Amino acid sequence: MTRNGPSTMRLARPRRVKRGVRGDAVVFVVFSQAAYILVDDYTAANFFSEFDFFSSDDPTHGYVNYLDRTAAKSQGLAFTANNAIYMGVDFKNVASGRGRSSVRLTSNKAYDSGLIIVDIEHMPGGICGTWPAFWMFGPNWPNNGEIDIIEGVHEQTSNLMAMHTKPGCRITNSGDFAGDILTPDCDVHAPGQPANAGCSVQSKDTASYGAWFNANGGGVYATEISETAVTIWFFPRNTVPGDIETGTPNPKAWPKPMAKFHGACDIAANIKQQKIVFDTTFCGDWAGSVWSTSSCAAKAATCQEFVQHNPTAFKEAYWNVNYVRYFSNKVPGVY
Repeated sequence: MTRNGPSTMRLARPRRVKRGVRGDAVVFVVFSQAAYILVDDYTAANFFSEFDFFSSDDPTHGYVNYLDRTAAKSQGLAFTANNAIYMGVDFKNVASGRGRSSVRLTSNKAYDSGLIIVDIEHMPGGICGTWPAFWMFGPNWPNNGEIDIIEGVHEQTSNLMAMHTKPGCRITNSGDFAGDILTPDCDVHAPGQPANAGCSVQSKDTASYGAWFNANGGGVYATEISETAVTIWFFPRNTVPGDIETGTPNPKAWPKPMAKFHGACDIAANIKQQKIVFDTTFCGDWAGSVWSTSSCAAKAATCQEFVQHNPTAFKEAYWNVNYVRYFSNKVPGVY
């Protein structure tokens, strides 16, 4: 389910060679595929200065009041504590106006390729009325794509991942990832699929989302964007690879990913200038549309009615994030 509507750091492609002559010496600067090197480290020390607060109306038509930086901090919806980043929602007041107050934060920088690793201790999922997501999107949506890394609604028990593109991109399952393909066509207007479904993969791991994720102490998600695939791994807290913990990630040594978006799709042409987003909205195009068929329907006639009048239901609807790290393996070397 797409999170974006019509709304940069560009990395060098490999094997681009620059030549310079100084005296008798010739210097070749080659951009080569190498080990992943940390480029951007978003932690409690710098996160809120490197991410912008989105405070316009929700593009997915949620019953939500996204707060700006000043309001979010003064109302206790965005702060740091114990070296972690807290992003929450209002759980004290009956909602009015645009909806329940929340935050949506977007990275200042954008990325074409590389490895994004996020360590999360707690997420908002598994609560009636909520629609949280950790995702990425490019400009001029959907022409430069969208990647939904963590997403779900209501009391969903496992993570749903998706990719959204312009026409001409489909994925296949060749047995190299653990999740189940729900929809194969990444085109947001693909015939025969729900509107804006994109290509989607459902995890089979109940520790990957919501209540069980939180009970297990959270975990680490890693997303690799290459020219041939977008690959997503999830590691529960007690299974995080040592190379991630030491800051030297090596995806080639990791077990089978949870999702791998590849097949009849030119990833480099469809996924560009991706910004990183955390948000928690309510109801809207997805959560609102499936309320009547969800396990939450017994609690209120509509999603908006429940969200508006039950503030204490959302006390656990918060993100607690240790870090977001961006690594690149396209680094210049001198030969």
